[in-house]
Amino acid sequence: MAERRLLVLFGSQTGTAEDMAERIGREAKRRHFACRVEALDSYCVKFWRFILRKNLPPASLCQVDYAVLGLGDSSYPKFNFIAKKLHKRLFQLGGSPILSVALADDQHELGSDAISDPWLKDLWSKILLLYPLTPGLDIISDDVLLPPKFTLHFLGDDMHGKTKTKEVQSLSPQATPSEQQPFFAPMLSNERVTARSHFQDVRLIEFDITNSGMKYSAGDVVMVQPRNSPEDVQQFCQLLQLDPNKRFTLVLNDPSTSLPAHLPQPCSVQYLVEHYLDISCVPRCSFFHLLSHLSSDELEREKLQEFSSAQGQEELYNYCTRPHRTTLEVLFEFPNTSSCIPPEYLFELIPRIRPRSFSIASSLLAHPNRIQILLAVVQYKTRLSMPRRGLCSSWLASLHPEDGDILVPLWVKKGGLMFPSDLETPIIMVGPGTGVAPFRAAIQERVAQKKKDNCLFFGCRKRLQDYYCESEWAELVRRRFLTLFTAFSRDQEDKYTFNIGLLRMGILYGI
Repeated sequence: MAERRLLVLFGSQTGTAEDMAERIGREAKRRHFACRVEALDSYCVKFWRFILRKNLPPASLCQVDYAVLGLGDSSYPKFNFIAKKLHKRLFQLGGSPILSVALADDQHELGSDAISDPWLKDLWSKILLLYPLTPGLDIISDDVLLPPKFTLHFLGDDMHGKTKTKEVQSLSPQATPSEQQPFFAPMLSNERVTARSHFQDVRLIEFDITNSGMKYSAGDVVMVQPRNSPEDVQQFCQLLQLDPNKRFTLVLNDPSTSLPAHLPQPCSVQYLVEHYLDISCVPRCSFFHLLSHLSSDELEREKLQEFSSAQGQEELYNYCTRPHRTTLEVLFEFPNTSSCIPPEYLFELIPRIRPRSFSIASSLLAHPNRIQILLAVVQYKTRLSMPRRGLCSSWLASLHPEDGDILVPLWVKKGGLMFPSDLETPIIMVGPGTGVAPFRAAIQERVAQKKKDNCLFFGCRKRLQDYYCESEWAELVRRRFLTLFTAFSRDQEDKYTFNIGLLRMGILYGI
């Protein structure tokens, strides 16, 4: 049994790949594998740099069996590029593919499951041929509820509410802020930059990063770790009959897993729900599958089973995915099930809140020890009565630094937009709407270095409604640091847009 080990690695931005990896991990346990599910970054921080090293022997992975599943969208030019590249490199290093690489496509009429489901069925058939079950063991039926990863050990009443969960942690010496250890940056300002009559609320938000050690350049992004609203936290705790002040420690039930890196020990229920559980996300099929196992209400259980079946996927899409129904809203519609969910299963039911990325809209040369972002507050209507709201943008917009100290956990990552290293290179920048943010950073940076060959195309709906940074651009034009072209698409009877061909794709160098 010790040799029947499986390692599942995932790379995920939206959580789709992580959800699939966890599903494979659960199915592995039903087949009595010791299975670890790890994010690529936590398994090997510099995974790609390592695996692409030219000095790796061609037989490095000659004793490794592997399979690659890509989750992508064929409407993008580089459809499942990473999956293809990974499969090719593992094969070059001597790995033995037990299946052809699978390229699931969100554009398929039946969704990505049309590829992933049959591939998983073939995967387990191949794996069990290579690593058969020990005599006397059978596959654990899908009808059997697997034990949770963790046990919650609630502290006694003598500890109840006496101390608060520590949120702000000082960085260790020489540490660079990261997802594991963000910098809690004071919010200095939160200014609405669209007219009050405009349909969209856009904010220019500034943070103080003094003593953080963070450095950034134009084109980089800032990652922000959001949290759930107090109202949603209260409703969730009431629905699940949880005491928000109760404190607990986590105990591992499975030696092949690890404790959540983003939760303190001990932790309060309030902190868990507010900072960790993504109760505003649209739940996936796996949520309904596990919830059906936890339900003791016959009618609710039947509906949950239907949503998690292959035959019920279209109905699930119409119920949940199309209208963007949140996890909290689903739980409200299954109240008898929600009220009896064991707390230890929350970690498998609900994913953690993921950080959000924003293009940095400022330059350190122009604003030392500051980071600015141009934030569009996400809000839209579906057929549901309540408008849909973006978790992070709504949270940031709700913060009022004039009322007191506001600390926001954040860190900086290298962005994908690269500007010329040669400052003598003139650049043309195209940034409609909030897409102008990284170009504002670049212009500020170049102006601080006395570079005048800057050309910006900016477009928005109406000059008096959503013309971001108008006075700033006007001053730079006056000082001859900027050549500016604008288009206001709704300020005349016919819609007006730029006709600049390839320029609309972003940035061209050397023109």
